[in-house]
Amino acid sequence: MTEAPVNDRAPEKDGGKRFWLDDRRNVHKLFWALVVVCSFLFLSDAFYEKHVIYAFENWFGFFGLFGFFLSFALVLTARELRKILMRDEDYYDR
Repeated sequence: MTEAPVNDRAPEKDGGKRFWLDDRRNVHKLFWALVVVCSFLFLSDAFYEKHVIYAFENWFGFFGLFGFFLSFALVLTARELRKILMRDEDYYDR
């Protein structure tokens, strides 16, 4: 039994209007462009002089890694906080 080809495009909506991010290939291009830019910025840390106050600020890529891991921690914290703060779906209808 053969499988039907997978449609990589989003379903037509908004009266059939398609946007550039509806095409999965454009999303992949955008993702890899972000990877290249972030890698370039991370590696550029080796080519400028830093004026630091604390010794750990002089570590290679410190601010990039700090921002990444803090953002990751923020997402995990928000996910747990959602369990506490989330209301029922019909909260305002009552």
